[in-house]
Amino acid sequence: MDDEFNMSLRKFLKQVGVTSQQAIEEAMRAAGPAVTGKEVTARMVLTIDGVGLTHTVEGKIKGPTE
Repeated sequence: MDDEFNMSLRKFLKQVGVTSQQAIEEAMRAAGPAVTGKEVTARMVLTIDGVGLTHTVEGKIKGPTE
């Protein structure tokens, strides 16, 4: 793949990572005691229009203990 594609892909993935972490932290704080020390299921769905891609990643996140 070419350099321009790689750079645009890395920029997108960085944006996804940073903004997703912020959203998760905010949601976990807002949930408060309901998630304290508990595992919750997280699911990320990536779709790309025009190429027919739908990719789902699922995992567990343990709530804060404080």
